[in-house]
Amino acid sequence: MTNAVRVLVVDDEKPIRRLLRTTLQAQDYDMLEAATAAEALDSVRRERPALVILDLGLPDRDGLDVLRELRAESAVPVIVLSSRDFEAAKVQALDEGADDYVSKPFGSEELMARIRAALRHRMQQQGARPLYRSGPLSVDLIHRRVQLGGDDVHLSPKEYALLEQLVLHAGKVLTHRTLIEAVWDGDLQTDVQYLRIYVRQLRQKLGPCHGQPEFIQTEAGVGYRLRAAD
Repeated sequence: MTNAVRVLVVDDEKPIRRLLRTTLQAQDYDMLEAATAAEALDSVRRERPALVILDLGLPDRDGLDVLRELRAESAVPVIVLSSRDFEAAKVQALDEGADDYVSKPFGSEELMARIRAALRHRMQQQGARPLYRSGPLSVDLIHRRVQLGGDDVHLSPKEYALLEQLVLHAGKVLTHRTLIEAVWDGDLQTDVQYLRIYVRQLRQKLGPCHGQPEFIQTEAGVGYRLRAAD
């Protein structure tokens, strides 16, 4: 399975969704899609995409209503993609919490650049470093790409979610409880042994490499620590 960034495209026009699927997949993004406001809100709550591309002209509700509801419960980056290209519409969408606004028709390269910028900005707001490097290991949190000695490392979604938490707090000890809450969505019924299995799988995929010590260090009885970045 890949570590692709999930992008939710909310647009009732099939040709637009088809075009965006081709564009996003070419850049190794994983696209989810919704044609209505109801589908969009349900998808955000279930799938937790990394970013939302939102059309304002939806058949069941105005896109601005969707944006307000999203902002009431989520900090997911939202790029409005709309044919409403007059200044007042742009200002209103940005004031309601959109991270960016792109008018239709749009250029694919410009949209991709704005997606990267929105993801990077959100991570910076959260105090995260978009790129982690330690010896031969690098983790690009924007593109969800993990490399070891220049070679891609393929992780399952849960393995990546675990590594992501360790990267976000590199050099700090994360308790078993903290990791279970973050990776298993607060399900404290998840057994610590289950966490240990995933840590073991991660360690097998990450080394040690080229004589380096293990990247993930065990704090006995407490939790785990990822080696601090270089």
